[in-house]
Amino acid sequence: MSADPSTMTAELRHPPRWWQARSDGARLLRLGGGLVIAMLVLVPFADLSVTSREPWQELGRMLAGLASPAPGALESPLHALILTIAFALWGTLLGALIGLPLALAYSRSRLLRGVCAGLRAVHELFWALLLLQVFGLSAATALAAITIPYAATFAKVYAEILEQLPQAPLKALPCASSRAMRFVYAELPMAWRRMASYTRYRFECGLRASVLLGFVGLPTLGFYLESAFREGRYAEAGALLWIFYLLIATLPWWGHRRVLPVLAIASLWWLGPWPDVSPTLLWRFISHDIWPAPLVNASFESLVSGKLATGLLQWASHLPDLLPAIGNTLLLGLLGTTGSLLIAMLLWPLASRHVGNRLSQHSTNGLLIFLRTTPELILAFILLLLLGPSLLPAWLALALHNGAIIAFLCARHANQIQLPPSRPQGKFECWLYELNPRVAPGMFALLLYRAETIIRETAILGMLGVVTLGFHIDSSFEYLMFDQAFALLVLTAILNIGVDSLARRLRPSGEISEDSCVR
Repeated sequence: MSADPSTMTAELRHPPRWWQARSDGARLLRLGGGLVIAMLVLVPFADLSVTSREPWQELGRMLAGLASPAPGALESPLHALILTIAFALWGTLLGALIGLPLALAYSRSRLLRGVCAGLRAVHELFWALLLLQVFGLSAATALAAITIPYAATFAKVYAEILEQLPQAPLKALPCASSRAMRFVYAELPMAWRRMASYTRYRFECGLRASVLLGFVGLPTLGFYLESAFREGRYAEAGALLWIFYLLIATLPWWGHRRVLPVLAIASLWWLGPWPDVSPTLLWRFISHDIWPAPLVNASFESLVSGKLATGLLQWASHLPDLLPAIGNTLLLGLLGTTGSLLIAMLLWPLASRHVGNRLSQHSTNGLLIFLRTTPELILAFILLLLLGPSLLPAWLALALHNGAIIAFLCARHANQIQLPPSRPQGKFECWLYELNPRVAPGMFALLLYRAETIIRETAILGMLGVVTLGFHIDSSFEYLMFDQAFALLVLTAILNIGVDSLARRLRPSGEISEDSCVR
């Protein structure tokens, strides 16, 4: 994720008074220090062991495969590449088309805001696991898994964009103008550029999500990537990674607004065949299979007599012990958030033109591009093969990916700062006294904004064997216990919403909204 530089440089146009800056600096120092202290206190309770016998030799083989890829040995990279693009393109398009009308009522409906928060709190992979039971390994599963959370995200972000528009053009419209007329004639012309920019960014996120859908069996690049890594075919895995990086790097060319409609229409041929779903079976899954049996068979008499409560308690007693999973989810989320902060603080000065030299800028920026482009799940999967199963690969993946995103944004913000002629001559003094006070508020705002994303990713890392809530969700689907899986999904969504609410309260003033986090 990236941020709009105009948002992060607002303090340059309206510099804070000295006592306000001093107060904000002390608050940020307490926040950062609190995160680091909490991490140091809780690290002894985390399983950070390295169980692999030859991690360095395995790393050497992986790097050799990345340096000498073997694209000729791939089974069907073209088909997987087309499906990856098609799923992302149509999932993003459908999400935007559904989210736009929802955005018009978003700020006026608390119920709508709550529903959207719950939908986007569930990761695309979990939606895919749920929808696989209905639509199987088909394009319908992939499209719905991306569309559902993206529609909720678009509704929130588009609504935030509309709320930040100048009010003068809206007041110039006749008083009897409907909500649709106000949007079409006043809001849309002003908001079009920001909405289009965020939609392009969300399409890039959709490409990463589409790749990850291969981890649940859908035939995208991620399916072949996981198979190649798991079987030790690192030359093929290296070729697939290079294809993925080239796909993201060349997005400004093949993702041009004049090319995308042609791609969207052409990709329809590759999305079939569509599944033949029985309405009866679909209704049974929605109304019966995903709910606890006592709730499905509930009646007014059972509610009054207490049999319903007794049955639900008996049903809940068969759930796995969730306290360790919840603890690992929160612990890994805290470690990932704090690790992201430390990575960002270390790397953004090296990528800045005011602090780093030409060599450090190019090398650090290259590293940041690699880390922020590779999804956390893929990073964690590679590190898991190197280090063995524990929280350590998941922690490193979360910290490296999210820290690289924040460092990239901070470096870009720092590069746009015009330093005064009287600035300190030493680079360390320049960073300490001139750059850091301006960059730190935006860095902490972005860090706390990413906290919800980190918790979402923490849950899905359980699919790799890390004992978070995602581990039990994946196991429940594997054993066809859909009621248990759905209950754990709801619990995960509530946990994500709670973390996001806490992060919003801690976020510094001059909050960076989600629509500003675009590349």
